Amino acid sequence: MTTVPSLADGEWQQLPTATRWLIASRFSVIFMTFMSAALGGLLAARFGSFDTLPWVLCTVGLILAHATNNLLNDYTDSKRGVDKGNYYRNQYGVHVLEDGLLSPQALMRYIVVTGLAAIVVGAWLIGLRGGMTGMLMLAGAFFVLFYTWPLKYLGLGEPAVLVVWGPLMVGGTCYVVSGVWNDTILWLSLLYALGPTSVLFGKHIDKLELDRDKGVRTLPVMLGERLARRCVQGMLLLQYAGCLALVVTGGEHWLLLAVFAAAPFLLRQLRVFSEVKPAERPERFPDNLWPLWFAPNAFAHTRRFTSLFIGALLISGILQAL
Repeated sequence: MTTVPSLADGEWQQLPTATRWLIASRFSVIFMTFMSAALGGLLAARFGSFDTLPWVLCTVGLILAHATNNLLNDYTDSKRGVDKGNYYRNQYGVHVLEDGLLSPQALMRYIVVTGLAAIVVGAWLIGLRGGMTGMLMLAGAFFVLFYTWPLKYLGLGEPAVLVVWGPLMVGGTCYVVSGVWNDTILWLSLLYALGPTSVLFGKHIDKLELDRDKGVRTLPVMLGERLARRCVQGMLLLQYAGCLALVVTGGEHWLLLAVFAAAPFLLRQLRVFSEVKPAERPERFPDNLWPLWFAPNAFAHTRRFTSLFIGALLISGILQAL
């Protein structure tokens, strides 16, 4: 649940079904979805009211939806030959089809069961909250089903992640829990979502040549490496500029400026994305992450920024409630 596991021969057969599902669904990366739901719940408490049951259901539903998407992603990319011999793919999770751990039929059963569980939770929420909940669920289902194909193949995967991890997950959770939606929630959700989007951009820059050869037209493939790296730099800078703008305009508490504590690390990542990928693994760079380069660097910054971002919102919310 916390790391990308590696399995020795025979270990898969010894694992219980629940553990196999966690590995197959790449549960370690689903932590970002939990953080989106957590931020949505925090904003609900700040701008409206916090209702525990809808938040728990929303969090579970989002996790199941993300797991379904990951499983469907592996199934689709394997069927289309994209993940065949793809060394990059194994840097962020075991590929149960390409590694021969599950048959296509068995993986499809995982997809169906997980997807149906997400639908059941969503239906429960619709009955409980009503309003726009059904529309939010339909929007989520669209991205679950069509992110891998055709959105990712048309340069729309990265914009989809910005929308999903921002207004849909964060704003949607806030709305479902409290019934509240406003411009500040929208902007905060987008500033948060720039982090996961920068990580995806970094991953697709790392895989640019491989994706181009296999006909996967991600946004970095369409833009070219140099411009794609500039886009990531812009996204990182926009997170800080957006926080500053919210404080200056009175939309947020001055404590949000705490994100600037990550500025030294930001400067380091800006330098990383200003240059091409090293020809060989740098001495201090983790061996298990190579040949990924831009994605781990973007993730390292996102982890620091997000911790400060959510921490500042939490503390400012407590202060405002006193």
